Amino acid sequence: MLPVDIARLVRATWVLAREGVINALPLPEPRPFAVSAALFLAGAIRRRGAVSRAERLSIAFSRLGPSYVKLGQFLATRPDVVGAALATDLAELQDAMPDFGLSGARVVIGESFGAEADRLFPELSAPIAAASIAQVHKATVTDRDGRRRDVAVKVLRPGIDRRIASDLAGFYLAARLIEAAAPRVRRLRPVAIVDTLARSLMLEMDLRLEAAALSEMGQNTVGDTDFRVPTVDWQRTSRAVLTMEWIDGIKLSDVASIGAAGHDLRKLAATLLQSFLRHALRDGFFHADMHQGNLFVDDAGRIVAVDFGIVGRLGPRERRFLAEILHGFITRDYRRVAEVHFEAGYVPPEQDLETFAQALRAVGEPLHGVPASEIAMSRLLNQLFETTELFAMQTRPELILLQKTMVVVEGVARSLDPELDMWKVSEPVVGGWIARNLGPIGRIETAVTAAGNLLALAPRLPRLLDAVERLAVRAEAGNDDRRRHRSLVLPLWVGALSLAIIAAASLGWI
Repeated sequence: MLPVDIARLVRATWVLAREGVINALPLPEPRPFAVSAALFLAGAIRRRGAVSRAERLSIAFSRLGPSYVKLGQFLATRPDVVGAALATDLAELQDAMPDFGLSGARVVIGESFGAEADRLFPELSAPIAAASIAQVHKATVTDRDGRRRDVAVKVLRPGIDRRIASDLAGFYLAARLIEAAAPRVRRLRPVAIVDTLARSLMLEMDLRLEAAALSEMGQNTVGDTDFRVPTVDWQRTSRAVLTMEWIDGIKLSDVASIGAAGHDLRKLAATLLQSFLRHALRDGFFHADMHQGNLFVDDAGRIVAVDFGIVGRLGPRERRFLAEILHGFITRDYRRVAEVHFEAGYVPPEQDLETFAQALRAVGEPLHGVPASEIAMSRLLNQLFETTELFAMQTRPELILLQKTMVVVEGVARSLDPELDMWKVSEPVVGGWIARNLGPIGRIETAVTAAGNLLALAPRLPRLLDAVERLAVRAEAGNDDRRRHRSLVLPLWVGALSLAIIAAASLGWI
């Protein structure tokens, strides 16, 4: 830890305290004396111009730089750490920073492509948008066949890797100090939280990974008629430069222009919500930063998503549990919702199923019979989070990211259609997925897959059994080696039996 890192951390603590961030954290009482003193000093000179806490948060994190903006956005996905109220305010934190100019971008492009840089990017505009990690330019490029086309070029900030490494060192120091000074906060695992943030930042600083996410989403949605993503120009993409198709469209934040262009706002709202649910359930891969600045509507009325620096994944089990939980709330089958939580291991088995179902009913029932405009997914998820916390539910990072994204998607959709009925719009996707995957067709496909798994395992069984027999014969050959070979024979027999059990289970025999 360098002195400059410590100095940055001290300055950051003072700035965050001054804008009310630390005071808003759910720290245990009594608070450490040093924190209380800092809060007292900061409160006395708190900025007067910012009206709301959300504004003060934006000022504080933006002032501290790129790493802190990402920290704020990351903490917005962790209401279990910062509390629901602060997480809601942090969700409004916009990732907007001063640009580093056209000349700075050309330096990065030159370092990435060498002598080819001028040929690949002969025309490059001034920055049109700048965020914490990178900025975006519009460029006109010429392909080898002479065709000219417009592209969007995303360029990493010069020296961003060194700045983030230094800030992360400060984050780790703060996390260790918190764990040492506040034992009751250790259950939130501050160091593990910084580990997760560090991995996320490292991934964001390699734009080839974002290009791969764009490509994967493009393949997943190739058959979708109402949603798409830009294509990637791999020839002009590197670790520090991402080039993709230029999108001519209207941002979803410009509701007036969308309406003036003749687009159906209610249809767009439904399309946005259904597209997100389709990606999460059908593909297990979703855009996890779907705010209005990253969403456009093109001339054909399709939603186009950009900026895939943050994505989420759900495995087959998580997708089934998510679908059944949502469908249970839609159909008011709260006992099934409770059962799914227990089956998934989200709630410890020692908790009472019926009591948990009763608590879930208290969450879901107030939402039925209420006008659609008064139902908020964010409220439902926050209440669900509070309920599961009472029943010692373990934190699931992938589900928290999904929850955060659902809240953002709901907000964007309601900006287009304030009367959006979340349940009615969600049911075709959720119900359709359940019918397709958990109904008769899904069971048949599962059986076919299981049979394939059995066929794949079958050729291995004779070889494994032969190996067991040979070792058994050798074990009988001499008393001196018998004990050693017996220790090898037993695991192999266990392995053979395990394979047989797996095969039988795959076919539903056991």
